[in-house]
Amino acid sequence: MVMEADIVQALRSIEDPDLHRDIVSLGFVKDLRIDGGRVTFTIELTTPACPVKEHFRTLATQCVLALPGVTDVAVQFTANVRASARSQPTPLLPDVKNIIAIASGKGGVGKSTLTANLACAMAQSGAMVGVLDADIYGPSLPKMLGALHPTLSVDAQNRLIPLELHGMKVFSLGFMVTDDTPVIWRGPMVHNVLNQLLGQVAWGVLDYFFIDLPPGTGDAQLTITQSVPLTGAVIITTPQEVSIQIASKGLKMFQEVQVPVLGFVENMSAFCCPHCHRESAIFRQGGTERAAQIHHVPFLGAIPIDPMVALDCDAGEPIVFAHPDSEAAKAYQAIAGRVAAALSTRQMETAEAAG
Repeated sequence: MVMEADIVQALRSIEDPDLHRDIVSLGFVKDLRIDGGRVTFTIELTTPACPVKEHFRTLATQCVLALPGVTDVAVQFTANVRASARSQPTPLLPDVKNIIAIASGKGGVGKSTLTANLACAMAQSGAMVGVLDADIYGPSLPKMLGALHPTLSVDAQNRLIPLELHGMKVFSLGFMVTDDTPVIWRGPMVHNVLNQLLGQVAWGVLDYFFIDLPPGTGDAQLTITQSVPLTGAVIITTPQEVSIQIASKGLKMFQEVQVPVLGFVENMSAFCCPHCHRESAIFRQGGTERAAQIHHVPFLGAIPIDPMVALDCDAGEPIVFAHPDSEAAKAYQAIAGRVAAALSTRQMETAEAAG
């Protein structure tokens, strides 16, 4: 006879690589059922974007199937995204569990492209995702996500309703101005508008809320960090030394306002020739990883140069949707998994320290 205690003991051999504890003591194993030689159970993950989900499936199937009397194993997955301790309470975003800022030291390094693809990758995993384009002076997400001239509406509380794009909720000042209209505002105006986009848009319940910040360390960044408790920030740069130096200033800004930096991302890391398949580091390579080591923050990954990234964004469909099997899409998907894992790890550590 197959015993539940034996199954549980076998599953204790599976350790979460980020939390460094077995999945049984973490409470991940749910709904264990035994029907003769058939065993079914659910593994409840801390994020649907878990990068080791299939690894868990393989290990769980193998270790349970090795028990005497077990003839079949069925593993199901669910996810319970926990709210960050920093996000409670959040008057402007009361139902948002995790708020992630995407930042860069300078323009033109791929910040908005990273935001669009990370958010889309999270949404593909099954998470409830929202995106705010906080780049007041140069909103680009309407173009990248295929919503240049949308029709906006309000709910019963007179709040703006975000657009549903690629499985996520999106709002941008670019939805409300024409393509060629410059935004010429001083700091107080930027502050007021950003607070309106945070508090007067009906965001609803979200697992992950990405904020695409403008480049630099100015009014918009200060408004966001003062208005909502950011769960963490992701900083993107290109491999050139000057770009990394400026990105490092952004890192120090977040540290000064006590926002955890989840890590660095290197964009335009290398180009792989489609004909000879030889990789060339056009803008150098590896500098961002070294900077991450110097500043003691994680290196979340490198995104290769791929012309399709720009072409897909110009067409309004990020590459993780348009060409999911491309190397660039895989890089974005991997970075999304690492961001989700970093958030889950921080939340678990905070909960254990408090409890």
